[in-house]
Amino acid sequence: MAQKVKTAITPTREEDYPEWYQQVVKAADMAENSPVRGCMVIKPWGYALWENIQHELDDMFKASGVKNAYFPLFIPLRFLEKEAEHVEGFAKECAVVTHHRLEKGPNGGLVPGGPLTEPLVVRPTSETIIGDAFAKWVTSYRDLPLLINQWANVVRWEMRTRIFLRTSEFLWQEGHTAHATAQEARDRTSMMLTVYARLAEELLAMPVLRGSKSPAERFPGAVDTQCIEAMMQDRKALQAGTSHFLGQNFAKASGIRFQNAEEKEELAWTTSWGASTRLIGGVIMTHGDDDGLVLPPRIAPAQIVLLPIAHKEEDRPNVMAYVDQLAAELGQTLYHGRPLRVEVDRRDIGGARGWEWIKKGVPLRLEIGPRDIASDAVFVGRRDKAHKEKSAMGRAQFIAQVGGLLDEIQANLLARARAFREANTRPIDDRGEFYAYFTPQNAEKPEIHGGFAMAHWCGAAECEGKIKEDLTVTVRCIPFDAPEEAGRCICCGKESRRRVVFAKAY
Repeated sequence: MAQKVKTAITPTREEDYPEWYQQVVKAADMAENSPVRGCMVIKPWGYALWENIQHELDDMFKASGVKNAYFPLFIPLRFLEKEAEHVEGFAKECAVVTHHRLEKGPNGGLVPGGPLTEPLVVRPTSETIIGDAFAKWVTSYRDLPLLINQWANVVRWEMRTRIFLRTSEFLWQEGHTAHATAQEARDRTSMMLTVYARLAEELLAMPVLRGSKSPAERFPGAVDTQCIEAMMQDRKALQAGTSHFLGQNFAKASGIRFQNAEEKEELAWTTSWGASTRLIGGVIMTHGDDDGLVLPPRIAPAQIVLLPIAHKEEDRPNVMAYVDQLAAELGQTLYHGRPLRVEVDRRDIGGARGWEWIKKGVPLRLEIGPRDIASDAVFVGRRDKAHKEKSAMGRAQFIAQVGGLLDEIQANLLARARAFREANTRPIDDRGEFYAYFTPQNAEKPEIHGGFAMAHWCGAAECEGKIKEDLTVTVRCIPFDAPEEAGRCICCGKESRRRVVFAKAY
């Protein structure tokens, strides 16, 4: 019997993938469950990761002309009722405030006070209340395009929750724009999806497929929803960002009208687009291994951790002086236009210290002791390699090459994830093979199944619904780059003109 390799995370991905995920979050000290059912406390390491994603995304938004604003957390119920498909899509997820203030009850405890004159919905998304503001701000074609984003929290009352992936309250950004023409709005929809794809691939090292959602999977009230879909290591899909062309549906509901150049009144064309802290869950499940979190350097809270080693007390002052000087130099070094993020761990806790940083996913670990200082060198460990693989580098050489090392790690993670997706993506034309692909081979491990199936679909909602009912598999997207080809629907056998991506999903 082969000897089991010791890992920092128990269980391993192979043994119990859902529990492995929870243990990685815990070991990396990223977040924890809150006393409020279905909600999470995001701890500093997890929040720093979100801040880095936020900064990069915010820069890209502003470069495209978008400005930030903020809108109320509470939405009048009548606002949601304005757009029928929208309210129907979100009704089951809404948290509703019906009373104000607290009063002492007959038994001395606190009870709700007086009822509100109108119930308020805790923001599940903001199309309706932002549409109300846009209706006031837009009167002429000269006011368009109107390009707004807000960084906020939203509440969607989830029944089954998992930290970062699906919680009752989560953080996100939601962009909302209004335009004079349909084409301009469609162009903005595509532009923002490209921004999300750039974020995913260039910064998160997460390869994604781009495409449109099927009508059944569209955002409620949208004319078209575009998305990026990523494959996690359990071969499920994760929707990593969406951009919606809303047509004139919400403009009509909210009264967003403008006078055109010919002095005729028209309805505006609107879009909305968003990404959330779900991306953190995506990073964990795309790159994590059985030793814990693995972070792409571009968004890691710390890209380098310095671990001073002084077994003798008399060596400590010299070691710390050397380490502090190196940290200062690295902190002044730019990496993709931003100063390197460097941590110095001064704790004297032996080998546990290195394991903690491995579990946190820091890209580069530098061990520095008296011998290293004597040769003006550092001992380097990379998170994209086995923890025992370390090498000595001259101090000046490391400083000169640190950007290249981090870029190499970033590229390796993307290439590794892309190779995994390609190895677990299969064109399927036979219905029996399709059903077998998504049927768990081990009843005790239902998460072990096929990955992405590229199969023909006739476009009928009945076929899509049948597959979802039988296999909990959905059409993740209709890829933009899918070539036209003759085929037969994987469900009913009717003619089809292109393949779509089927997968189980988070």
